[in-house]
Amino acid sequence: MDSEVQSELQDTNKKQKKKMKNEKIRKKLNQEAVEKSVVKESENPNTQPETSFPPTFSVSEIKNKQRRHFMFTKYKQEKRKEKLTLKKKRKKERETLGDAAPPKPVPKTIENQRIYDETTVDPEDEEVAFDEGTDEFSAYFNKLTNPKVLITTSDRPRGRTVRFCEQLATVIPNAHVYYRRGLALKMVIPQCIARDFTFLMVINEDRKVPNGLVLCHLPDGPTAHFKVSSVRLRKEMKRRGKDPTEHSPEVILNNFTTRLGHSIGRVFAALFPHDPQFVGRQVATFHNQRDFIFFRFHRYIFKNEKRVGIQELGPRFTLKLRSLQKGTFDSKFGEYEWVHKRHEMDSRRRKFHL
Repeated sequence: MDSEVQSELQDTNKKQKKKMKNEKIRKKLNQEAVEKSVVKESENPNTQPETSFPPTFSVSEIKNKQRRHFMFTKYKQEKRKEKLTLKKKRKKERETLGDAAPPKPVPKTIENQRIYDETTVDPEDEEVAFDEGTDEFSAYFNKLTNPKVLITTSDRPRGRTVRFCEQLATVIPNAHVYYRRGLALKMVIPQCIARDFTFLMVINEDRKVPNGLVLCHLPDGPTAHFKVSSVRLRKEMKRRGKDPTEHSPEVILNNFTTRLGHSIGRVFAALFPHDPQFVGRQVATFHNQRDFIFFRFHRYIFKNEKRVGIQELGPRFTLKLRSLQKGTFDSKFGEYEWVHKRHEMDSRRRKFHL
């Protein structure tokens, strides 16, 4: 009985929302029709008024699907024309006024309307500088250690995942690919520490497609777990350049502004050597946008003294942070700094964590 009552309440709520939406559209259409008729009457007072729709008319009330679609497209075209004429008018005004013209309005986007995060990092903050000087990556940033990365996979990887690992090894200098052979990560980590590896990278797969990445900093952690999507290997990319050389690339980290984003950016930075070899003209980019981290690998080409072009080398993929764990990988007793809870954290579109 309770489930039936709940379903009835949900149906009534849906109907009320739909009714309110239709009323809003109807009011908007009626207002625009009245404004147009007033303008036409003021321009030509002697002409007879054109026949218009009744005041209670709405496009959604048209029963014929084709007619309704035609009327809606016509309405959209009119709106587009009005927008274009207004744009041209503003452009002419800007040209006539010259330097005295008002500045262009900044379009509203989700990025610039982002909800302010209290943990946003100030580069000149002394507390942040102290924390960075004493964290797990301080030895790397003080140039006391050189990165050495071990790349492995889940058990019995398929061809696509193996090729992805091999191509990652060509992007990250001093990276070595080893097959898992059924060993647990808790057994792999001590062996990596004994062989002076600074990172353990594990590529997981599902249905022959790479879908996860575990990045464990050795010997003290932290461990980051990412969801991997939109993987494109070199053969799948159009107009790609030649295979990358063995030169150390430059690293670009974009939009990692919060404390959490700052720590994730330091994880990515510690994968690559300290001093890039600019002769190779290679760039590895980690671009954070709306908590999605886009990876691209380019080579820049000097066309002349003023013009520079870029050429993508591949592979490309997208990461989404799932969790950040203190220490090395421990699925049972590990202490988590941050865990992504989808239903709680993704309730607002303008709230980002990195």
